[in-house]
Amino acid sequence: MKRAVVLAGGEGVRLRPYTAVIPKPLMPVKDRPVLDIVLRQLCRAGIEHVTIATGYLAELIEAFCGDGSAYGMRIDYFREREPLGTVGALRLIDGLNDSFLVMNGDILTDMSYEALMADHVQSGAASTIATTSRTIEVSLGVMHFQDVRDDGRVTDYTEKPTLYYEASMGIYTFHPRVLEHIEPGVRLDFPDLILRLIKAGEAVRAFRPDAYWLDLGRHDDYERAMQEFESVRHRLLGDEAGQPAER
Repeated sequence: MKRAVVLAGGEGVRLRPYTAVIPKPLMPVKDRPVLDIVLRQLCRAGIEHVTIATGYLAELIEAFCGDGSAYGMRIDYFREREPLGTVGALRLIDGLNDSFLVMNGDILTDMSYEALMADHVQSGAASTIATTSRTIEVSLGVMHFQDVRDDGRVTDYTEKPTLYYEASMGIYTFHPRVLEHIEPGVRLDFPDLILRLIKAGEAVRAFRPDAYWLDLGRHDDYERAMQEFESVRHRLLGDEAGQPAER
């Protein structure tokens, strides 16, 4: 698997006012934009060709990344003229003839992309989703009802429960047959595509790495990334950890 699509077209509304002038994937984490980290990781994982799907402030992303020669890979672009959702653009990108990786352009993780890609190819699944576990502590007493529309009779009561979820990391691999489930030029988001695949009887699997992961879409997560970056720099960048960003 040598092809990847990086999704970098969102407006980053939750990170305003920063993203009023800087697209979210170019937000700096210490001395490097997050997209720079992502591209270096993909190159190290053996990806040779990256298509960056752009939209909002596309010209800044295209000017920063160029043709990919600085990263030792080929980079080209698909610029959305109108929003197509998180996966709607895939049907319009040329050359996705073999299994390929798709990911958001604002993610920090030390997950092994090689392991994800190998697992996906070996399984033969239509899609493999990298997941992370999350727990949510509810600081209130939660009441349970047999029917919320009834007379309000309580059937159970849980004091400050802890909920456990497996959540998408925003990193996916797809077999090219998935493209048959996407209409050209029609907006489509990732959850809707996954539900289509399941309904069609396609296999959708989870890949569960024990990995560091942050989605930099919110202010608190961005601040956390700034605080933790130096402690995880080597895990994210390997031998490049001690080198300054070169642009």
